[in-house]
Amino acid sequence: MKEPILCVNAGSSSLKFAVYRMSEREERLFAGEVESIGSEGGKLWLRGADGLLLSDRRGRFRNHQEASAAMFAVLGEHGQTAFAAAGHRIVHGGPSLYNPQIVDAGLRRRLQELVPFAPLHLPSEIAVIDELSRRSPSLPQIVCFDTAFHRPIPEVARRMPLPRSLWNQGVMRYGFHGLSYEFVVSRMGHRLGSRAIIAHLGNGASMVALKDGAPVDTSMGLTPAGGFMMGTRSGDLDPGIILYLLRLGWTLEALEDLLDHKSGLLGVSALTADMKALLEKRDPDPNAAQAVAMFCYQIRKFAGAFAAVLGGLDTLVFTGGIGERAAPVRSEICRGLEHLGIKLDDDRNLRHEEVVSRNDSGCIVRVVGTDEDLMIARHTNRIICGEAPS
Repeated sequence: MKEPILCVNAGSSSLKFAVYRMSEREERLFAGEVESIGSEGGKLWLRGADGLLLSDRRGRFRNHQEASAAMFAVLGEHGQTAFAAAGHRIVHGGPSLYNPQIVDAGLRRRLQELVPFAPLHLPSEIAVIDELSRRSPSLPQIVCFDTAFHRPIPEVARRMPLPRSLWNQGVMRYGFHGLSYEFVVSRMGHRLGSRAIIAHLGNGASMVALKDGAPVDTSMGLTPAGGFMMGTRSGDLDPGIILYLLRLGWTLEALEDLLDHKSGLLGVSALTADMKALLEKRDPDPNAAQAVAMFCYQIRKFAGAFAAVLGGLDTLVFTGGIGERAAPVRSEICRGLEHLGIKLDDDRNLRHEEVVSRNDSGCIVRVVGTDEDLMIARHTNRIICGEAPS
């Protein structure tokens, strides 16, 4: 039996990882994360195949190199030291990188050139690739692009209303959470119906409209900051706001911090970006209530717009941390979408059943767990087995 696959998902201040055995059946052996990289309050945890916590420790991880070393160390403590390959989630492939592929010197240079597209994510992702190359030079590394799923979106939806020269420079709608959407589509198959919307709701959140399983539009744009409001990201804004703040003397760094780290649920609530905490506090705290209401309102607007693109709606799927676990959010989003045939079953919704709509609902509402790591493992396994990218 060949060695398992290491799946790596590097964020700007985190390093998520999982280990999968890909043999007769797909089996997750470990899952873990290094949190709060670069701060004093760092944390490392690891869970086994049964989901039980194997390790939970505090520490300081100054950068992604140290986080990578800690990842290998904790896996080694539990006997996992050899891997067939490492698969990486890469947030942005720019205008030309789509298919999963093996990292070599040429690809490494191309990833570096793409940093302006995703300056918060790509540097840490490249740093982890470099660290794995240093530690294990012979280990195959495969990159999987989160933008690839959205490649079939028609140009009428991808193109921004800007001069054509900017399109030629790669300024267009890319869409993100592609590995999550790909997993949900592969799991649902024909149950998606012809006209479907998938809402991936977490700290980062987006939606995609699907016609016969293929994407036709998505909420995020050039970067993962676009679309509707998220945990700490603003989502779409009047571009005049940016010009206004620039005239007031705001720097590029200050604007980036505002839009990516201080807006969204956190900015409106002036409390937290955590949806669970906001739901618990919204009765006594009007700011928390307003943040939740705005989040649901904006998603409901996108759902209506995407239903117009699709010419109706057969299926609405909720996935991601909030989508899978926050029944009140699902309920509030669906309230007001009755004209699309949605009839939510409150009891099913509270129990987080796979189908949370009523039997007589014209649009089926589903809750589907996503697994981006498994999607990475599948792509990586196909590459090292010599199969052509799908």
